[in-house]
This record gives sequence, C-alpha cells and structure tokens, in this order.
Amino acid sequence: MARWFMIIGAVFLIIGALLHYTPWTLNWFGKLPGDISIEKAHGKVFIPITSMLIVSIVLTIIINLFKR
Repeated sequence: MARWFMIIGAVFLIIGALLHYTPWTLNWFGKLPGDISIEKAHGKVFIPITSMLIVSIVLTIIINLFKR
C-alpha cells in the first residue's frame, strides 16, 4: 500500500509542477466537444463528460501497464 501512495504522490507532484510552470499544457481540459457548460443568471453548471472519459482511458492504460 505504501508503494501506491508513493506512486500517487509522484503523479500529483508531476501534475502540480506541470500546472505551475506550464499552465497552457492543460488548457484544453474542460473545453472539449461533449463537455457541457450551462451558465444562467443564478449559477453555473459544468459537466466535463468527454474530459473525464479521456482521463478514465489514460488511467486504465497506466494501471494495466503497472499490473503486468
């Protein structure tokens, strides 16, 4: 279990450094076709369907690579 925490921590460290030093690299996230954004006078609803599908596929591939 400690190994997984170290891997997750390293992934968060890489994502944090990426967002801090090059914020434009993840500028596409949430703006893909299929991401729903509804803005009204009283509030805003954002449902990133396509972005979450991409994240799910990438995480599935990474986890399957580590299992083998």
